[in-house]
Amino acid sequence: MTEKFLVINSTLSSIELSKLIRQQYNLSVNTECNLFRAAMNHLYIINDNENKYAFRVYTHNWRSKLEIEEELRLLIHLKENGGQVAFPIADKSNQFIQEINAPEGKRFGVLFSYAKGTKTAKFSHQTSFLIGQALAKVHKSTENFALNRITYNTESLLVDSLLRTKNFFKNTTEEIKFLENLSNFLTVKFDNIDEQQMRYGATHLDVWFDNMHLDNEKDVTFFDFDFCGNGFLCFDISYFLFQLFSTNLNEDEYQIKADNFLKGYETVVEISEEEKNFLPFACLAIMNYYISIQCDRFDFWTNIFLNEDHLKRMVGNLKRWITYNKIEIEQ
Repeated sequence: MTEKFLVINSTLSSIELSKLIRQQYNLSVNTECNLFRAAMNHLYIINDNENKYAFRVYTHNWRSKLEIEEELRLLIHLKENGGQVAFPIADKSNQFIQEINAPEGKRFGVLFSYAKGTKTAKFSHQTSFLIGQALAKVHKSTENFALNRITYNTESLLVDSLLRTKNFFKNTTEEIKFLENLSNFLTVKFDNIDEQQMRYGATHLDVWFDNMHLDNEKDVTFFDFDFCGNGFLCFDISYFLFQLFSTNLNEDEYQIKADNFLKGYETVVEISEEEKNFLPFACLAIMNYYISIQCDRFDFWTNIFLNEDHLKRMVGNLKRWITYNKIEIEQ
C-alpha cells in the first residue's frame, strides 16, 4: 500500500483555513470560517465579529498566479474608480494572494470584501434598471483596460470550445451537430462586425444574478470576476440578457426587465447600433464557451448532471433564445 494516494481536488479544512486567515490578516480570535460552496472554485464565508468576508480558494491548475493577479488588478482599478464590486483585501504583509500547499499541489486563496445584500433571480424591473446603470459604470472604467488574460474571440469562444465539448461527449449527437452549425454561423457574424463601432476592454463575462448582490433592491454589487478577460463590452450586456431570459419564462415580463436594464445602462453610456445588433448573437457564443468549460472541468466540479440530457437542456435554452430573437440559422 502506498503511503500517500494522489488526489486532483481536495476540500480544505474550514478550521485550518480559519487559523491561516486569522494569522495572515490579523483578525480576532473570534474569527469563524465556513465552507459556502465547492464548485468551480471553493468559497468560504469569514465572520470576524461585525466584519464579514469571502475567501476564494482556486482549484488546482485552474488559474495561474499571473491570471489571478490580473483579476485583482482589475478589481482594484474598479474600486478606485467607484465601481460597485467586491474587492480583494491585502494581508498584513500587503499581499493579496495566499499560496496553500494542498494535497493535490499548490492552490491560491484570496480574501474579498463581502458584498452587501443577497442574490436573487426575482427582482423588479426597477431593479433591472439599476443593474444596467451599475454595469455601465463598470464598463466606463474597463473600456480600453487591457488584461494579461484570455481574449474572447472566435478562436476561444467558438473553435476551441467546440473541440473540447466534442472531445468530452465523443458521440456526434443532434446537439453536437447543432453546436457545430451554430459555431459556423456565429463565426460569420463575428467576421462581419464593424469593430470601430464596438467598445472593447476588460469584460466580466459572467454577469447574472448569481454573481451580484442586491441590497434592498437598490444597491448592486458585482463579484466573481474569475472569468474576466479581453473582449467586446457588449458581451456582458448580451450574457445578462440571456440569463434574464432563462430565469423569466414569462416573455412579457422578461421584455419589460430587459428594456429597463438597457435604459438604465444608457443613462450612463450609450450602446452603439452595431453593439445592439450584435446582442442577440454574442451570448450564444459565450454559452458555447461555458458548455465547454463544464466539460473541461468535469473532474474538478460537482458535474454529476453533465450528460447528454444536460446538453439537450442547454441547447434547448439556446434554441428558445434563437426563436425569441427571430434568428435564422441556415442548416
